[in-house]
Amino acid sequence: MANIVGGYIMPHDPLLFVNPQKKERDHLLAAYSRICDKVRASGATKAIIFGADHYILFGPRCLPQFLIATGELHGPIDRLPGVANAPIASDPDFANYLVNHAHNNGFDVSVARDLGVDHAIGVPAQLALPTDGSVQTVPVYMASGVEPYVRLQRAYEFGQMVRDAVGGMPGDERVVLIGSGGISHWVGTGEMGRINPEFDKKVLDAIVSGDPSTLLSMTDEEIMRDGGNGGMEIRHYLAVMGALPAGRGEVFIYEAWSGGVTGLGFAEILPA
Repeated sequence: MANIVGGYIMPHDPLLFVNPQKKERDHLLAAYSRICDKVRASGATKAIIFGADHYILFGPRCLPQFLIATGELHGPIDRLPGVANAPIASDPDFANYLVNHAHNNGFDVSVARDLGVDHAIGVPAQLALPTDGSVQTVPVYMASGVEPYVRLQRAYEFGQMVRDAVGGMPGDERVVLIGSGGISHWVGTGEMGRINPEFDKKVLDAIVSGDPSTLLSMTDEEIMRDGGNGGMEIRHYLAVMGALPAGRGEVFIYEAWSGGVTGLGFAEILPA
């Protein structure tokens, strides 16, 4: 039987890669390598990355609630120094299995059969997974970038569906999950550059406890007020938590880095 062997959350703030304050960010970039080492040590063979579009792939004419890429992958397509737009090892069979399982369990997901991903998927795929292609990736885009947003409860339920899907797979595949994004940030607004450590701590405390109730009880209005429009990306964390119920977390690094615009949190969630 296949198993989920771990989950991670991590940021994808482009300023980590374009800001020239290199010495001040080296310890943050090293967190990706730390996660990559853990993924390698877990013997993982597959990864599911939950991310949000930033109006780079999808625009106002097409805003899927959930989208799974089922073919060849490359990215990130937005240019980031030190992060190559390169092929990403994919697994069409596993991706199509997830699509079918989702459809059979009340999730009408959209499909992309060939996809150049943006930094939400490309950064964790290129930096937090082994470069030898030994871990094949399935990207899941969730509507957390612009309205209409996926409901928080629905994001958590999607993770539960993924857990059941993996548990029903034959063979001994070992799957890791990555929630990419957040924490507090205001994108393209007059408050851009603001970071709210209190909101970030509330989110990280929920991850450490393994109890999603604090996050599920938030309203979108509260998230927008305290965490910004970028804070809507906590949906990706909830998907990982849904797949790892009662799994306690450990925060590797949290920093409201002055060189970026995001509360940067790196954490691990272990199966209960």
